[in-house]
Amino acid sequence: MTKTASPVIPVFKLYGESQQWPTPDLLHCETISRRSREYQWEIQPHRHADLCQLLYVHKGQAQLEIEGQRSTLTESTLQVLPPLCVHGFRFSEDIEGYVVTLAAPLVAHLQGQLGSTVDGLSALGNYPAGRDNDYLNSLFARLQDEYNDDFPARDMMMHALVSVLLVWVSRQAIRHRHPRAPRGREYFRRFTQLVEQHYREHPKIEDLAHKLGISVSHLNGTCRELGGQPALQIMHDRQLLEAKRLLTYTSMTINEMSEVLGFSDPTNFSRLFRRRVGFSPKAFREQLKVDSQATI
Repeated sequence: MTKTASPVIPVFKLYGESQQWPTPDLLHCETISRRSREYQWEIQPHRHADLCQLLYVHKGQAQLEIEGQRSTLTESTLQVLPPLCVHGFRFSEDIEGYVVTLAAPLVAHLQGQLGSTVDGLSALGNYPAGRDNDYLNSLFARLQDEYNDDFPARDMMMHALVSVLLVWVSRQAIRHRHPRAPRGREYFRRFTQLVEQHYREHPKIEDLAHKLGISVSHLNGTCRELGGQPALQIMHDRQLLEAKRLLTYTSMTINEMSEVLGFSDPTNFSRLFRRRVGFSPKAFREQLKVDSQATI
């Protein structure tokens, strides 16, 4: 696999796309072939700031480059890629399998359900499917079907299927012990947790840095290095993700939504949304209606 010529590892939401999360869903599901075919079966090394990915190879061959280490998968395997992990792939053209990308809020919710059980999504994991090959493939295939269609209770079903996958991963991870993350990554992980807990309260970045025991400049430097943007923009991204979900799945007015998201003035909310997304919340909702009608 050819290494990237640039010393800077690109940070994506989904490979080859911008840092905007492309969907109001808290997960993204696609077949391996869909994206890799577009890039001639090779995905150059990159990382995701706050996303966890599950790469499931069902058939075919996958050459992996993860944190500078290379390996080849020739059997059915589930590879866990936690946030900030640098990874790249080369696939055979007969590859069959899936890539599921989980947003940080969903990961936090699922981990909360597991309680004190080992967190199988916070560290690298390579788990051969063995006799669970067909079982895992059917779970991923069903998740793909739910993601692509608009069945009743779609969101609930997708989260249920991902929960089953997480239990499987966590049971595998219990057998392994993972080294402690480097300090910078630990700060970033804790920062994203604080964002998830308090984004509706609009905390000052200074206060979050204080909770982490580091300076604002240290926090911003860490966020730029590992997340591709400063701390405040990461906070804004989380607020806007929730705004997109409310615009998509509820009938809240813009004023109601602004209040729920902790904005003191709806104008401030609309201004931030337009600046970061490119158009107003009202236009976003209207476009959703147009897109929905186009698929009927």
